[in-house]
Amino acid sequence: MTAAADRLVTNAEIHTLSDPDTVFEAMAIRDGEIVRLGDAFELEFLNGVETDVIDCGGRVVLPGFIDAHTHMEQLGQHLVHADLSAATSADDCLELLAAEADRTANAAGADADTDESPDDWIIGFGYDESAWDGHGHRLTRVDLDAVSETRPVAALRVDLHTVSLNSVALERLDDDLPDSDLAYEDGEPVGIAVEDAAEVVRREVAADREQMRDLLSAAAEYALERGVTGVHDKVRSDTSPRVYRELAAAGELPIRVRIDYWSDYLEALSKAGLVTNAGNGRVQTGAIKSFSDGSIGSRTAKLREPYIDANTDADGNSNSDDGEPTTGQWVVDPTELSTIVDQADNAGYQLSVHAIGDEAIEETLSALEDTANPAESRHRIEHAELVTDDQLERMADAGIVASMQPNFHRWADEGGLYDQRLGRERREQSNPLGRVLEAGVPLAFGSDGMPLGPLFGVHHAVNAPSEDQRLSVTEALRAYTRGAAYAGFDEDRLGTLEVGKRADFVVLETSPWDQPERIEDIDVALTAVDGEVVFERE
Repeated sequence: MTAAADRLVTNAEIHTLSDPDTVFEAMAIRDGEIVRLGDAFELEFLNGVETDVIDCGGRVVLPGFIDAHTHMEQLGQHLVHADLSAATSADDCLELLAAEADRTANAAGADADTDESPDDWIIGFGYDESAWDGHGHRLTRVDLDAVSETRPVAALRVDLHTVSLNSVALERLDDDLPDSDLAYEDGEPVGIAVEDAAEVVRREVAADREQMRDLLSAAAEYALERGVTGVHDKVRSDTSPRVYRELAAAGELPIRVRIDYWSDYLEALSKAGLVTNAGNGRVQTGAIKSFSDGSIGSRTAKLREPYIDANTDADGNSNSDDGEPTTGQWVVDPTELSTIVDQADNAGYQLSVHAIGDEAIEETLSALEDTANPAESRHRIEHAELVTDDQLERMADAGIVASMQPNFHRWADEGGLYDQRLGRERREQSNPLGRVLEAGVPLAFGSDGMPLGPLFGVHHAVNAPSEDQRLSVTEALRAYTRGAAYAGFDEDRLGTLEVGKRADFVVLETSPWDQPERIEDIDVALTAVDGEVVFERE
């Protein structure tokens, strides 16, 4: 006699997203595993006395989304501190930061405008001057001094590669900030820190263990509300991995986490035996993460040809020491990167290397091609925003994964960020998702937290400005499910809805195939991990 299902999902349009995509009416789950798919009538015999039935009312059911590149600590901070992402001007940002100053001062029982104000940071996340009305300037020391002259203020740009600081913050961190990554005017710091200097600030405002628990829990809840059942979290803190494991051990981690560690931790991970794919069903060790270049928004992505706004930046300051057009900068120079790649590959680790500009992609690809077996190791290039056809052909030959962010197409319209920094030709060639698939490169989607939201990303992949940048609805959904699962060595367990796989799934209020031009407006009705409902919209 066949045992009844623990849970029966029925009256649904269940897309397996296998190849080809097969559609079923019902899905039976037992012990967190999919045991049968078929017609609703056919699976009715698995409906027992204690079976929980989810009637989807004809809604679309998909595999749970996997965000292959995100930053959960920063997402949690974004949720807790001032959210600057909706600001349309510098003045908007300053108002939001002033409100954050009042909120944190009141929470500490002090007045933010007095000398007795609490000695803690006023932090805002997500400003994007390229999207402001008439385009604006990056926030400066002068701007942020208006928020507070007694407490340190930090405003993090949406890409996290630029941090704006007030005078108190600059003085506080004076001994630690590298001059080469600070902007100066007439010998005085402008209050703009990029790359390594920005990293100093991020470390300074990082959460402690107790705060981290709250941040990661808030971020997980946010992700589940958007149908995300798993994340590949790029972490530089040693606190978040410990907290993830504590939450999982206590049964309080509702989402799957693959931890991609900064290369700083390579030696410690090797000694501890935490190799790639070590872990359990909820928390796993992923790749070793490194950088080659910075970001286009901060003009630090390493390009073959200069930025078109390179002689002076949006703040009217030179982008290079000699006033010549800049092609960006190395965050990790090619020689050092090759050493990191060799060490990690020899130790048996997957590599996940940030490379945005075409010059950075070239150096990164060359280093990964030289590893023992890049396809078997599933080494990844993160972002690959200006990847060329030649580089795509080489990535396909080597089996290197393109881990890309379709939501970056939000900046690909005429007049947007890519237009401002790169010009029309390179804008239209940026993030060529269609060409990536055409070349046969394994494609995984993530958000980079800008913002976290798979349906937002799928919308931009489907509605990108040029044909080379666009995917079909099914192709885009697959990149956010089975493609991301493959990038994390999880394709036998996750990424499609098939018998024998874990029952991670999402129910959508509306079919993305029915409204491809408005996918970003679709709400998630329900999210389940291991067959357990972890989010349900009221």
